[in-house]
Amino acid sequence: MLVKKVVLNSRPGANGVPDPQNFRLEEETLAPDLEDEEVLVRTLYLSVDPYMRCRMNEDSGSDYLVPWKLSESADGGGVGVVQSSRHGDYREGDVVTSFAWPWQSHAVLNASVLRKVYPASVGGHVSYFLGAVGMTGLTALLGMREKGHVTRGANQTLVVSGAAGACGSVAGQIGRLDGCSRVVGICGSEDKCKAVVEVLGFSGAINYRRQDVAAGLRESCPDGVDIYFDNVGGDISDAVIAQMNEGGHVILCGQISQYNKDVPYPPPLDPETQQNLRRKNITRERFMVLNYASRAQDGLGELGRLVASGEVKVLETIENGIENMGVAFCSMMKGGNLGKQIVKISH
Repeated sequence: MLVKKVVLNSRPGANGVPDPQNFRLEEETLAPDLEDEEVLVRTLYLSVDPYMRCRMNEDSGSDYLVPWKLSESADGGGVGVVQSSRHGDYREGDVVTSFAWPWQSHAVLNASVLRKVYPASVGGHVSYFLGAVGMTGLTALLGMREKGHVTRGANQTLVVSGAAGACGSVAGQIGRLDGCSRVVGICGSEDKCKAVVEVLGFSGAINYRRQDVAAGLRESCPDGVDIYFDNVGGDISDAVIAQMNEGGHVILCGQISQYNKDVPYPPPLDPETQQNLRRKNITRERFMVLNYASRAQDGLGELGRLVASGEVKVLETIENGIENMGVAFCSMMKGGNLGKQIVKISH
Protein backbone atom coordinates (compact mmCIF):
# COMPACT_ATOMS: atom_id res chain seq x y z
CA MET A 1 0.00 0.00 0.00
CA LEU A 2 1.34 3.43 -1.00
CA VAL A 3 1.07 5.86 1.89
CA LYS A 4 1.55 9.63 2.04
CA LYS A 5 3.31 10.97 5.12
CA VAL A 6 4.59 14.28 6.44
CA VAL A 7 8.05 14.29 8.00
CA LEU A 8 10.07 16.94 9.81
CA ASN A 9 12.28 18.38 7.07
CA SER A 10 14.21 20.88 9.20
CA ARG A 11 14.04 22.65 12.53
CA PRO A 12 12.97 26.33 12.78
CA GLY A 13 15.65 28.89 12.00
CA ALA A 14 17.37 31.46 14.21
CA ASN A 15 14.18 33.54 14.67
CA GLY A 16 12.36 30.47 16.00
CA VAL A 17 9.33 30.97 13.77
CA PRO A 18 8.14 27.74 12.12
CA ASP A 19 7.66 27.64 8.36
CA PRO A 20 5.74 25.18 6.16
CA GLN A 21 9.11 24.31 4.58
CA ASN A 22 10.10 22.74 7.91
CA PHE A 23 7.83 19.86 6.81
CA ARG A 24 8.11 17.56 3.79
CA LEU A 25 5.58 15.31 2.08
CA GLU A 26 6.82 11.85 1.16
CA GLU A 27 5.43 8.55 -0.07
CA GLU A 28 6.33 5.10 1.18
CA THR A 29 5.08 1.57 0.84
CA LEU A 30 3.35 0.20 3.91
CA ALA A 31 3.63 -3.56 4.39
CA PRO A 32 0.13 -5.06 4.48
CA ASP A 33 0.96 -7.84 6.96
CA LEU A 34 0.09 -7.10 10.58
CA GLU A 35 1.66 -8.53 13.71
CA ASP A 36 -0.43 -9.55 16.72
CA GLU A 37 -1.92 -6.53 18.55
CA GLU A 38 -1.49 -4.29 15.46
CA VAL A 39 -4.23 -2.35 13.69
CA LEU A 40 -4.18 -0.80 10.20
CA VAL A 41 -6.02 2.53 10.14
CA ARG A 42 -7.01 5.04 7.49
CA THR A 43 -6.65 8.58 8.73
CA LEU A 44 -9.72 10.84 8.68
CA TYR A 45 -8.49 13.92 10.56
CA LEU A 46 -5.25 15.09 12.16
CA SER A 47 -4.78 17.73 14.83
CA VAL A 48 -2.23 20.53 14.98
CA ASP A 49 -1.60 22.11 18.37
CA PRO A 50 0.67 24.76 19.93
CA TYR A 51 2.62 22.25 22.05
CA MET A 52 3.95 20.73 18.82
CA ARG A 53 6.18 23.76 18.36
CA CYS A 54 8.27 22.47 21.29
CA ARG A 55 8.58 19.10 19.58
CA MET A 56 10.18 20.75 16.55
CA ASN A 57 13.24 21.60 18.66
CA GLU A 58 16.16 19.24 19.21
CA ASP A 59 15.32 19.54 22.91
CA SER A 60 11.60 19.98 23.60
CA GLY A 61 12.35 21.64 26.95
CA SER A 62 9.96 19.23 28.63
CA ASP A 63 10.36 15.78 30.11
CA TYR A 64 7.01 14.61 28.73
CA LEU A 65 7.30 15.84 25.13
CA VAL A 66 9.50 13.76 22.83
CA PRO A 67 11.17 15.83 20.07
CA TRP A 68 10.29 14.93 16.50
CA LYS A 69 13.19 13.39 14.61
CA LEU A 70 14.35 14.79 11.29
CA SER A 71 13.08 12.87 8.25
CA GLU A 72 10.63 10.88 10.37
CA SER A 73 6.83 11.22 10.50
CA ALA A 74 5.52 13.87 12.84
CA ASP A 75 2.72 12.69 15.11
CA GLY A 76 -0.02 13.96 17.42
CA GLY A 77 -3.76 13.66 17.80
CA GLY A 78 -5.58 11.75 15.09
CA VAL A 79 -8.81 9.94 14.33
CA GLY A 80 -9.50 7.35 11.67
CA VAL A 81 -11.14 4.11 10.58
CA VAL A 82 -9.89 0.59 11.16
CA GLN A 83 -9.08 -1.13 7.86
CA SER A 84 -7.86 -4.42 9.32
CA SER A 85 -6.93 -5.66 12.78
CA ARG A 86 -5.00 -8.32 14.68
CA HIS A 87 -6.58 -7.35 18.01
CA GLY A 88 -9.87 -8.65 19.35
CA ASP A 89 -11.17 -5.26 20.51
CA TYR A 90 -10.98 -3.64 17.07
CA ARG A 91 -12.77 -4.59 13.88
CA GLU A 92 -12.88 -3.23 10.35
CA GLY A 93 -15.01 -0.09 10.27
CA ASP A 94 -14.45 0.92 13.90
CA VAL A 95 -13.61 4.59 14.42
CA VAL A 96 -10.60 5.07 16.68
CA THR A 97 -8.49 7.91 18.02
CA SER A 98 -5.00 8.26 19.48
CA PHE A 99 -2.73 10.98 20.86
CA ALA A 100 0.21 9.34 19.02
CA TRP A 101 -1.15 9.23 15.48
CA PRO A 102 1.48 9.58 12.72
CA TRP A 103 0.99 12.28 10.12
CA GLN A 104 0.21 9.65 7.47
CA SER A 105 -2.71 8.79 5.21
CA HIS A 106 -2.61 5.24 6.60
CA ALA A 107 -0.69 3.82 9.55
CA VAL A 108 -0.11 0.61 11.48
CA LEU A 109 -0.61 1.27 15.20
CA ASN A 110 -0.41 -0.87 18.27
CA ALA A 111 -3.85 -1.37 19.78
CA SER A 112 -2.57 -0.13 23.15
CA VAL A 113 -2.47 3.49 21.89
CA LEU A 114 -5.98 3.42 20.43
CA ARG A 115 -9.35 4.32 21.90
CA LYS A 116 -12.64 3.43 20.21
CA VAL A 117 -15.05 6.35 19.69
CA TYR A 118 -18.63 6.57 18.50
CA PRO A 119 -19.47 9.17 15.82
CA ALA A 120 -23.18 9.14 16.68
CA SER A 121 -22.35 10.59 20.11
CA VAL A 122 -21.12 13.81 18.44
CA GLY A 123 -23.67 13.99 15.66
CA GLY A 124 -21.25 12.49 13.18
CA HIS A 125 -18.66 15.25 13.67
CA VAL A 126 -15.70 12.90 14.03
CA SER A 127 -13.23 15.80 14.20
CA TYR A 128 -14.73 16.78 17.58
CA PHE A 129 -12.80 13.86 19.09
CA LEU A 130 -9.62 15.88 18.46
CA GLY A 131 -10.99 19.07 19.99
CA ALA A 132 -13.96 19.73 22.24
CA VAL A 133 -14.47 16.04 23.02
CA GLY A 134 -10.75 15.24 22.94
CA MET A 135 -7.53 16.30 24.58
CA THR A 136 -8.08 20.05 24.26
CA GLY A 137 -11.60 19.91 25.63
CA LEU A 138 -10.41 17.72 28.49
CA THR A 139 -7.63 20.21 29.24
CA ALA A 140 -10.17 23.02 29.40
CA LEU A 141 -12.63 21.07 31.56
CA LEU A 142 -10.15 19.69 34.08
CA GLY A 143 -8.08 22.87 34.13
CA MET A 144 -11.12 24.86 35.19
CA ARG A 145 -12.30 22.21 37.66
CA GLU A 146 -8.94 21.44 39.26
CA LYS A 147 -7.27 24.86 39.31
CA GLY A 148 -10.04 27.44 38.77
CA HIS A 149 -11.85 27.13 42.11
CA VAL A 150 -15.13 28.32 40.62
CA THR A 151 -17.79 28.79 43.30
CA ARG A 152 -21.35 29.15 42.09
CA GLY A 153 -22.97 32.31 43.46
CA ALA A 154 -19.64 33.96 44.36
CA ASN A 155 -19.90 36.55 41.56
CA GLN A 156 -16.52 35.55 40.10
CA THR A 157 -14.99 37.04 36.96
CA LEU A 158 -13.09 34.72 34.60
CA VAL A 159 -10.69 35.98 31.92
CA VAL A 160 -9.49 33.63 29.16
CA SER A 161 -6.59 34.46 26.85
CA GLY A 162 -6.50 32.73 23.49
CA ALA A 163 -10.25 32.68 23.99
CA ALA A 164 -11.10 31.79 20.39
CA GLY A 165 -8.63 28.90 20.29
CA ALA A 166 -9.30 25.21 20.77
CA CYS A 167 -8.79 25.16 24.53
CA GLY A 168 -9.80 28.70 25.48
CA SER A 169 -13.12 28.53 23.64
CA VAL A 170 -14.15 25.52 25.73
CA ALA A 171 -12.64 26.79 29.02
CA GLY A 172 -14.72 29.97 28.91
CA GLN A 173 -17.91 28.01 28.34
CA ILE A 174 -17.13 25.62 31.20
CA GLY A 175 -16.50 28.60 33.48
CA ARG A 176 -19.83 30.11 32.52
CA LEU A 177 -21.68 26.81 33.01
CA ASP A 178 -19.99 26.18 36.36
CA GLY A 179 -21.07 29.54 37.76
CA CYS A 180 -18.78 32.43 36.78
CA SER A 181 -20.94 35.54 36.58
CA ARG A 182 -18.69 37.24 34.04
CA VAL A 183 -16.49 35.63 31.36
CA VAL A 184 -14.24 37.85 29.26
CA GLY A 185 -12.12 36.58 26.37
CA ILE A 186 -8.94 38.06 24.92
CA CYS A 187 -8.60 37.43 21.17
CA GLY A 188 -6.61 38.65 18.16
CA SER A 189 -9.33 39.83 15.75
CA GLU A 190 -12.77 41.39 15.62
CA ASP A 191 -14.23 38.22 14.10
CA LYS A 192 -12.88 36.17 17.00
CA CYS A 193 -14.22 38.62 19.56
CA LYS A 194 -17.63 38.49 17.89
CA ALA A 195 -17.61 34.67 17.86
CA VAL A 196 -16.77 34.23 21.54
CA VAL A 197 -19.55 36.61 22.57
CA GLU A 198 -22.29 35.77 20.06
CA VAL A 199 -21.63 32.04 19.57
CA LEU A 200 -19.97 30.91 22.81
CA GLY A 201 -21.83 33.16 25.24
CA PHE A 202 -18.91 35.09 26.76
CA SER A 203 -19.88 38.33 28.50
CA GLY A 204 -17.36 40.36 26.53
CA ALA A 205 -14.12 40.23 24.54
CA ILE A 206 -10.99 42.32 24.06
CA ASN A 207 -9.09 42.51 20.76
CA TYR A 208 -5.47 42.79 21.92
CA ARG A 209 -4.31 43.87 18.45
CA ARG A 210 -6.57 46.94 18.46
CA GLN A 211 -7.22 47.68 22.13
CA ASP A 212 -5.08 48.42 25.13
CA VAL A 213 -5.55 45.23 27.13
CA ALA A 214 -5.25 46.90 30.54
CA ALA A 215 -7.86 49.52 29.64
CA GLY A 216 -10.13 46.89 28.12
CA LEU A 217 -9.93 44.81 31.29
CA ARG A 218 -10.81 47.76 33.51
CA GLU A 219 -13.90 48.35 31.38
CA SER A 220 -14.94 44.70 30.98
CA CYS A 221 -14.05 43.55 34.50
CA PRO A 222 -15.10 46.40 36.83
CA ASP A 223 -14.86 44.12 39.89
CA GLY A 224 -11.39 42.85 38.99
CA VAL A 225 -10.40 39.36 37.87
CA ASP A 226 -10.78 36.27 40.07
CA ILE A 227 -9.75 33.48 37.70
CA TYR A 228 -7.42 33.65 34.69
CA PHE A 229 -7.16 30.79 32.20
CA ASP A 230 -3.79 31.55 30.61
CA ASN A 231 -3.09 30.19 27.13
CA VAL A 232 -0.63 32.82 25.90
CA GLY A 233 1.72 34.24 28.56
CA GLY A 234 3.81 37.35 27.89
CA ASP A 235 2.55 40.93 28.06
CA ILE A 236 -1.12 39.93 27.90
CA SER A 237 -0.80 37.77 30.99
CA ASP A 238 1.13 40.47 32.82
CA ALA A 239 -1.77 42.87 32.15
CA VAL A 240 -4.37 40.39 33.40
CA ILE A 241 -2.47 39.43 36.56
CA ALA A 242 -2.04 43.13 37.40
CA GLN A 243 -5.83 43.41 37.70
CA MET A 244 -6.47 40.20 39.62
CA ASN A 245 -8.12 40.21 43.00
CA GLU A 246 -6.69 39.01 46.28
CA GLY A 247 -6.67 35.20 46.45
CA GLY A 248 -7.23 34.79 42.72
CA HIS A 249 -6.23 31.79 40.64
CA VAL A 250 -4.17 31.56 37.43
CA ILE A 251 -4.58 28.34 35.44
CA LEU A 252 -1.30 28.02 33.56
CA CYS A 253 -2.39 26.05 30.52
CA GLY A 254 -0.15 27.34 27.71
CA GLN A 255 2.27 30.09 26.73
CA ILE A 256 1.96 30.24 22.95
CA SER A 257 3.46 33.75 22.76
CA GLN A 258 6.72 32.30 24.10
CA TYR A 259 7.04 29.00 22.21
CA ASN A 260 9.22 30.42 19.42
CA LYS A 261 11.70 31.79 21.94
CA ASP A 262 14.66 29.99 23.47
CA VAL A 263 13.36 30.08 27.04
CA PRO A 264 12.46 27.35 29.55
CA TYR A 265 8.85 26.32 30.15
CA PRO A 266 7.12 27.86 31.95
CA PRO A 267 8.99 31.01 30.88
CA PRO A 268 10.27 33.40 33.56
CA LEU A 269 7.85 36.07 34.76
CA ASP A 270 8.29 39.81 34.75
CA PRO A 271 9.48 40.92 38.26
CA GLU A 272 6.44 43.16 38.71
CA THR A 273 4.15 40.27 37.86
CA GLN A 274 5.93 38.03 40.36
CA GLN A 275 5.43 40.72 42.99
CA ASN A 276 1.70 40.97 42.16
CA LEU A 277 1.30 37.23 42.59
CA ARG A 278 3.02 37.25 45.98
CA ARG A 279 1.39 40.41 47.29
CA LYS A 280 -2.14 39.33 46.39
CA ASN A 281 -1.64 35.66 47.31
CA ILE A 282 -2.59 34.57 43.79
CA THR A 283 -2.03 30.91 42.95
CA ARG A 284 -0.39 30.23 39.59
CA GLU A 285 -0.02 26.53 38.96
CA ARG A 286 1.04 24.73 35.83
CA PHE A 287 -1.74 22.46 34.62
CA MET A 288 -0.92 19.23 32.78
CA VAL A 289 -3.90 17.12 31.73
CA LEU A 290 -1.64 14.05 31.56
CA ASN A 291 -1.55 14.10 35.37
CA TYR A 292 -5.29 13.43 35.47
CA ALA A 293 -5.51 10.24 33.42
CA SER A 294 -7.91 8.71 35.95
CA ARG A 295 -10.39 11.51 35.23
CA ALA A 296 -10.17 11.29 31.44
CA GLN A 297 -12.98 8.84 30.72
CA ASP A 298 -15.54 10.65 32.88
CA GLY A 299 -14.39 14.03 31.60
CA LEU A 300 -14.67 13.05 27.95
CA GLY A 301 -18.11 11.58 28.65
CA GLU A 302 -19.27 14.84 30.22
CA LEU A 303 -17.88 16.87 27.30
CA GLY A 304 -19.70 14.62 24.85
CA ARG A 305 -22.98 15.21 26.68
CA LEU A 306 -22.42 18.98 26.86
CA VAL A 307 -21.68 19.18 23.14
CA ALA A 308 -24.62 16.91 22.22
CA SER A 309 -27.01 19.05 24.30
CA GLY A 310 -25.71 22.29 22.76
CA GLU A 311 -24.54 23.63 26.13
CA VAL A 312 -20.99 23.75 24.76
CA LYS A 313 -20.63 25.10 21.23
CA VAL A 314 -17.75 23.97 19.02
CA LEU A 315 -15.62 26.19 16.78
CA GLU A 316 -13.38 24.60 14.14
CA THR A 317 -11.10 25.62 11.29
CA ILE A 318 -10.56 22.78 8.82
CA GLU A 319 -7.75 22.62 6.25
CA ASN A 320 -7.95 19.96 3.54
CA GLY A 321 -5.21 17.55 2.51
CA ILE A 322 -2.23 15.94 4.20
CA GLU A 323 0.04 18.06 2.02
CA ASN A 324 -1.19 21.10 3.97
CA MET A 325 -0.22 19.90 7.46
CA GLY A 326 2.67 22.38 7.64
CA VAL A 327 0.52 25.23 6.33
CA ALA A 328 -2.19 24.51 8.90
CA PHE A 329 0.31 24.24 11.75
CA CYS A 330 2.05 27.53 10.93
CA SER A 331 -1.28 29.33 10.43
CA MET A 332 -2.44 28.11 13.85
CA MET A 333 0.78 29.34 15.48
CA LYS A 334 0.07 32.81 14.07
CA GLY A 335 -3.56 32.80 15.22
CA GLY A 336 -5.12 32.01 11.86
CA ASN A 337 -7.59 29.55 13.35
CA LEU A 338 -11.01 30.10 14.88
CA GLY A 339 -11.47 27.30 17.39
CA LYS A 340 -9.71 23.98 16.88
CA GLN A 341 -7.37 23.71 13.89
CA ILE A 342 -7.97 20.41 12.11
CA VAL A 343 -6.68 18.90 8.87
CA LYS A 344 -9.01 16.62 6.93
CA ILE A 345 -7.09 13.73 5.38
CA SER A 346 -9.84 11.54 3.89
CA HIS A 347 -13.60 10.99 3.86
